[in-house]
Amino acid sequence: MLFRSHRLVRTWLLLATLVLSACASMPSHDPLQVSVAGIESIPGEGMELRLLVKLRVQNPNDTPIEFNGVSLNLDVMGRDFASGVSDQAGTVPSFGEAVVAVPVTVSLMRMARQVLGMLDGKPVDKVSYSMTGKLNGASIFGTQRFTSKGEFDIPQGEPTATAVAAP
Repeated sequence: MLFRSHRLVRTWLLLATLVLSACASMPSHDPLQVSVAGIESIPGEGMELRLLVKLRVQNPNDTPIEFNGVSLNLDVMGRDFASGVSDQAGTVPSFGEAVVAVPVTVSLMRMARQVLGMLDGKPVDKVSYSMTGKLNGASIFGTQRFTSKGEFDIPQGEPTATAVAAP
């Protein structure tokens, strides 16, 4: 009986060692770097705004990343603003980049909420945004999730010169 329990313990230890060594040998990868490369207006329906967001996806890894779908959520000033999906497929080369286009929708209600949020009397000179999304994986890395945050300045109008009448 004691011999059997030692065999069982050895078997479990061997199995645990194999599992841990398999996990340690899996390839590690750095997260994707994703930024907005451009935004274009596209036709929408009555109470929505449609935009084509072009994402620059950079792969800092030594393995290409194949994908067969993209999803994107965009928050502006801490509020949901736009979302979209695309069935675009492609490859982000190793140590390379690709531009991926995702059509997003902004509802009239979301636009109104953003405008009302900015009418609180405080001057707005910067707009913050955050973007989350994923590339649906068709490669060894599987689905790749990404996040990106930033802000941009809103140009302030220059004061206009006023004419001063000469005495």
